[in-house]
Formats: sequence, C-alpha cells, structure tokens
Amino acid sequence: MKLKKGLAVLVAAVLCTGIFAGCSSTSANSDVSTKEALNYACTKDIRDINPHLYSGEMSAQNMVFEGLTKNEDGEVKPALAESWEISADGLEYTFHLRKGVTFTDGAAFNAEAVKLNMDAIVGNLERHAWLDMVNEIKENVVVDEHTYKLVLKQPYYPTLVELGLTRPFRFISPNCFVNGTTEEGVSGYIGTGPWVLSEHVDNQYATFTQNENYWGEKTKIKTVNWKVMPDPQTILLALQNGEVDLLFGADGDQVDLDSYKKLEDEGAYKTYISEPIASRAILINSNSPITKDIKVREAIEYAVNKENIIQGILNGSEDQADTLLSKEVPYCNIDLKTISYNQEKAKQLLDEAGWKLGTDGVREKDCQKCEITLSYNSKNAQEGTIAASIQADLAAVGIKMNILGEEKQAFLDRQKTGDFDLQYSLSWGTPYDPQSYVSSWRIPAHGDYQAQVGLEKKQWLDETITKIMIEADDTKRAEMYKEVLTYINDQYVYIPISYSKTKAVAIDGLNGVTFNDSQYEIPFEKMYFSK
Repeated sequence: MKLKKGLAVLVAAVLCTGIFAGCSSTSANSDVSTKEALNYACTKDIRDINPHLYSGEMSAQNMVFEGLTKNEDGEVKPALAESWEISADGLEYTFHLRKGVTFTDGAAFNAEAVKLNMDAIVGNLERHAWLDMVNEIKENVVVDEHTYKLVLKQPYYPTLVELGLTRPFRFISPNCFVNGTTEEGVSGYIGTGPWVLSEHVDNQYATFTQNENYWGEKTKIKTVNWKVMPDPQTILLALQNGEVDLLFGADGDQVDLDSYKKLEDEGAYKTYISEPIASRAILINSNSPITKDIKVREAIEYAVNKENIIQGILNGSEDQADTLLSKEVPYCNIDLKTISYNQEKAKQLLDEAGWKLGTDGVREKDCQKCEITLSYNSKNAQEGTIAASIQADLAAVGIKMNILGEEKQAFLDRQKTGDFDLQYSLSWGTPYDPQSYVSSWRIPAHGDYQAQVGLEKKQWLDETITKIMIEADDTKRAEMYKEVLTYINDQYVYIPISYSKTKAVAIDGLNGVTFNDSQYEIPFEKMYFSK
C-alpha cells in the first residue's frame, strides 16, 4: 500500500463500496479518538444481503457473513475452518471447524449448519452456474460435529479460493432459512462475522454494530452507520462539512473528477492507493455488423490513445494495460502481442477492410457508414469521460462513434442480450482473476460472452475453459490458460486500458485504513480512530 497526499489518485468509488458518510459533523479540532461510530454513505442501499444471492451490496455481506476460508494477502487462509486436508485424488476436502463459534442469534456453527448452507447453495444451481465450483459439488457430508467433508465430482483447482469469495459460500444461521432453503429469501440476516446488522430502513440507512461475541479479534469501532445518499454531490458536501470519515473505492460513479480536484487542492486528507487489483477494458463485440470484422477490431485498438485516458482522465493513478490481465495475475505471465497507439496503422487496417474515407470524414463501405455505439452506465461520470476520449480517437481515423449513456439496469440488460458494439468492462480482480472471471465468459448473461460469441472458435474456447477448471496438473493447466488468453488477445475482443486500483481518502485521525484482496470488500473491522 502506498500513501499519497492529494486526491488525484482517488478517481472514483467502486460499485458503491465506496464512500463513508454520515449523520454527525466532526470539526477539525474535535478529539476523534473518542469516536466510536464510522459514518458511511453510499449511493446504494444494502438491499437484500442474503449471502446466497446476488442482489445485496457485497461490502455489507462481507461484514456479517464468513466462509470456511478467506483470501488475504494473496493467499488462502483459515476462517471458520481452522484447517483442512485434501485427498490424493483431489476429490475430497475435509474441513476441521472452529469450536465454540455461534451465529449471533445463538445458533451453533457446526458441520450440520455447514451442510445445510452448502446444500441450499447447490439446490439453487442455475443461479450459481457462473461459478464452476457449484457445478462440481457432489456431496456435503457431516463427519462429526466439528468436521465437514466436501466431495467433488471432479478435481477443481480453485476450490479453496472460491470458498473464500464474498458470496455465495458464506454461512447464515439455520434459523433464517425459509422452508429449509435460502433460494426464495431468508427471515433474517444472521451470520458469524465481526458485525451485526442491527437496523435497516430501505433506501435510507443501515446500522451495523460490533459483534460482542465474535470468535476472532473484535472491531475497534463500535458502529458503522451506512447512510444512503443517491446524489454524489451530497456526499461531497458531507465530506467537506466534516460529516464523512472516508472515501473508498475504485470506479467513478460517486463524485465527479472536478470535485476530486477541489478536494485535492484542500490538502487536508490522507490518501491511500492499493496495488493493481483488476483490469479496466473496453469490450468490442465480435458479433456486431461492423465490429465482427477482425481488421476493424484491430484498427480500433490501434486508434485508442490509452495514455490520454490514463494521464488526462485517471490522473496518472493507474498503470497502462497492454494485455487484458496483468502479468502479475496467476497463469498470465505469458508473451502476448501488444498494440501501441498508432493512427496510421489503424487507417491502413480500415483501408484493407474496405472502409474508405468519405467527404464528411466518416468511412463508408457498400453505402454504409462506419458508425458504431459505445454504451455505458450513465451514473458513472468517469466512464462517460473515457467514452468521449475514445470517440475523438476513432473520429480521427474515420469511425463515427456514438455514446449511449443508460441507467445501470438498462446497461446490464444490453450486456446480457449482446445489443452493443462497444461496452465498458472491468474484470473482477483478485481473488477472482483469472479463474472465476474467465469461467464467466461461458455465461450468456455476461458481456464477455456476448462480445466473444461471434468468434470462429467460441465453442472451443468455452470447452477449453471448462477443462481448465478441472485440470489437476498445474503444468497442463498453465498451457491451457496460455492458449485461451492468446486466442482472446489475438482476436481483439478487448481494448485493455489500465489496471485499476482501489483508492481511499481518510480524515485525519482515522487509522487502519487498508485494502482486502477483493475490491468489493471494505475492511471496516481494521479501522480505528485516534489522535
């Protein structure tokens, strides 16, 4: 973690994992060491934080619910399981559970509770199909009160990593199940984690309090107040008025960049930035009328000036991405063809593809204009600014690019149907990359799948990804990853832009600000106030 003065590094706040705001003002001269509540504001409500579903905010789910393992500092570490053994054939994982752990309603955390939760997840298989591990679970076995055995159909190498993801392999009290399952909803949000959800009013606020009986180290802060503030400008004013303790995130739908610049000029905050955590890219649809031509996709890649985006829009806070996934990501340290900004090369490729420059500066072919559209989430000002930069780059080589800003749900619906030419994309980051992210390329509801569906070898690609997940030999697995990533790279389905980082800005006196491996989690439990 690097510490910087200034806020240019905080380009945005991700997926709402981002801005801490609150109800009570804190003046510059007050003694923050006496504060016991961290006030947090987000543009979104926590919604339904059932850990076995996907409609709730992941940062809130992570506060209340825990898994058998956790992903920390790039490693899999014990959580609710103290230790485990793996059978020689990779089909059985035997977990030794912590003793004396209870859910916050007093229910015992034991092997029966684990089996009940795991059976509920497997019972909703269709909803979890994106995560291959759910497909590979054969049986959940209670060995004894504190021993649980996971039996797989085939060896699955990411098992321990995926058990530590924010969802769905987190445990909720059996008392919260409805008709023996969690698929249709739960009667409460009771976990074993360091925080308890004490109160929640839809679209207004949620209050999380310290779990006084937590099995691990107790939080230093007694309360986290999550207040819903749909307007980013309101959040900004709350920060400037001393009501907000921390900004936290990696993307740009919370506060516009001009506002960030003003905050930077104030110079009154401590700023933090993580190591690169995910990949920022633009999807190019291989199944759209114009971009289905590989020469057009390659030309678009040559035409985009990444340096302008990184320096002019991201304020130099992120590293340029030459490949979709960083070489630091497991299995991704391979030699791939890279593309540097070159307008003349882009023009040459478009000429070769038959797109000739018209008198109006827009290329034409068979009486059709070379006109495409980039769609993005209109709530994310940063995405809109990046789109405008790309629009100017493509205009310079004769491609007319329209910009379509939509409400987030409309954007996601378009992603699911494949009705786009270009779309903004962000990989899932650690610990999901590469296995969970690449695995999701096979799911039609994801933009990656839709962008790839026009590729000649799409069937081979999906089949190979399936084989990767169950390949026990690490050398063979690495070779298959190389084949998949080389093919995708050479088909120009992605324009890699940068490797995103999570950023944080804290008031003076808030300490312990750090980052989890996952960009979707906020380590509230590590934070504390002091002079």
